[in-house]
Amino acid sequence: MSVTNIDTVDNFVNFIRSPSLAVVHFSAEWAEQCIQVTDILKELSKLPEVQSSGSKFGVCDAENLSEISLQYKVDSVPTVILFKNGSAVDRVDGADAAQITSKVRSQCGAKDLNNASQQPLEERLKALINKHNIMLFMKGTRDSPRCGFSKTIIQILNGTGAQYDTFDILTDEEVRQGLKTYSDWPTYPQLYVKGELIGGLDIIKELQESGDLESTLNA
Repeated sequence: MSVTNIDTVDNFVNFIRSPSLAVVHFSAEWAEQCIQVTDILKELSKLPEVQSSGSKFGVCDAENLSEISLQYKVDSVPTVILFKNGSAVDRVDGADAAQITSKVRSQCGAKDLNNASQQPLEERLKALINKHNIMLFMKGTRDSPRCGFSKTIIQILNGTGAQYDTFDILTDEEVRQGLKTYSDWPTYPQLYVKGELIGGLDIIKELQESGDLESTLNA
C-alpha cells in the first residue's frame, strides 16, 4: 500500500468519501518534517490491522489546495486529518509520530485492535526481538532513519555486510515504551543478536573499534 498524491479538489473530495478510514497529510515541500510524516504513513500502511481495515493514505500540498486547507483550518504543516464517509473524525497537528500512530490504529476497527491486544506485551516483544537473528529497534527505517543515532548505527551495520531487520519504534508506542522496561535499556536504538540485547550506539561503536563487532553479530 502506498501514499496517494492528492493534487486537485475533486481528487480530495473523492478520496475522503470512503467509508473506510482515509488519512490525509497536509504537507509542504519546504517543510522537512513533512517528509518524516509521509514516511510514518507509509509504515503505518503496512500494519496488518490497517491493511485489513481497507484504510488509505494520501498527501496533499496545503498551499496548492489552499481552499481545502482553509476549510479544515489547516494553518501549519504537517497536519494529518482522519476522515470517514467524508467527515473529519480526528486530527494531529505537527509531526507527532506517536499520536498519528495511535489515532490511525484506533480508527482502523475495534475488532482488530482488541484481537491484537489479547497477546500479552511481553510475548509481542519476544516475537519481535526474535524475528531475525540480528534485530535493530530504531527511530525510523533502514532507508529513512529519523535520528542521528539511528542513522549512524545503520551505517555501521551496513558496513559489516551483515543481514539484519529493523523495527520503527515510532510506529508503535506500546513497543516503544515496553521494550525500555523489558530490556532495562532506556534509549534507542537497541540492537539484539539471537534474542539477546547487545546495546545501543555507544556499545556498537566500542565493538567496532575493538574489532569484535562482526564476531558479535555472527555469534
